[in-house]
Amino acid sequence: MWGKLIQDWKHKHPGVPEKAEIKSSRLGPYYLLFEDDFKKLNKLLVSFDKVGIPLSESYIDVQENGLHYYPISIGQYGLGVFNSYHQTGDQEKKARFLKIADWFVNTQTVEPGKGCHWLTDVPKPEYGISKPWKSAFTQSRAISILLRAWQMTHEERYYKPAAGALIPFTLSAGDGGVAVDREWSATFYEEYVAEYPTRVMDGHLFALLGLFDGVRALKPGPEQLLARQLFDEGVQGLIKQLPLFDLGNWVLFNRCDVPGYPNPDLCTRNYMILVIKLLKIIHMLTDDLVLLDYHHKFSGYLKLPNILRMYRMKYRTLRSLNRI
Repeated sequence: MWGKLIQDWKHKHPGVPEKAEIKSSRLGPYYLLFEDDFKKLNKLLVSFDKVGIPLSESYIDVQENGLHYYPISIGQYGLGVFNSYHQTGDQEKKARFLKIADWFVNTQTVEPGKGCHWLTDVPKPEYGISKPWKSAFTQSRAISILLRAWQMTHEERYYKPAAGALIPFTLSAGDGGVAVDREWSATFYEEYVAEYPTRVMDGHLFALLGLFDGVRALKPGPEQLLARQLFDEGVQGLIKQLPLFDLGNWVLFNRCDVPGYPNPDLCTRNYMILVIKLLKIIHMLTDDLVLLDYHHKFSGYLKLPNILRMYRMKYRTLRSLNRI
């Protein structure tokens, strides 16, 4: 737990590109300026396979040890490499980035009427997930990687799965998609698609960023219009759901309906800072003042008494989930 506390305080979040750059139809640096250094990206990224695809360790509560492919983290690394290539023009980094894009092309699953998706096969016992699972977060990473590769190379093999990755956003989690709460006009895109809604905040926020890459870069026509519709729907869902995440002095990590899951589950300080930054970015993309209001409101919660209260509650949650 002390290690988690130290990491929570020491983590430095990446910067953000200029507003004009994140609205251009030409996809430049990602909305967060990730680096391609494992130590600064994700503590679970530890190695590469023989062609240069990152491998991750399992979480502490997963019995099956060993390295595995985690698409969300592979995408994060790929965007870090792209950011570095965009800054330096280094051709070796361009080649590394395209290897990540090729991995997404080669590992896609296409289902009639359900578009294409990527599965993660590491279990998530806290959400009752024991078989390979879909993720809106993964879909968004794939869109962001593949559209950048398409603009870089003009090869349609990158474009087609990027467009197909939109379809799971149109479907409910129970019907093979990645959305929940559409029935009450509060659409939320799931980072972890499980039997019950899990509603992890940053997964939805990052999903919106991938959809906005679709708005910016897909060819004019039905696919670009669908990306806009899904993005706008997700933003309105976010606005409707934000009050349910707001505790008045802190913010929930998720709103999980899995039976037996410990509620409330508060976000850590580091995670709170990430959510605050993502709300500011999505405000930059939409100019929606509600999002700016929540950005300022949540920023005001970062006071020592609130942080100490959160750590006491988070410790109990992690203990009950066998995460410490």
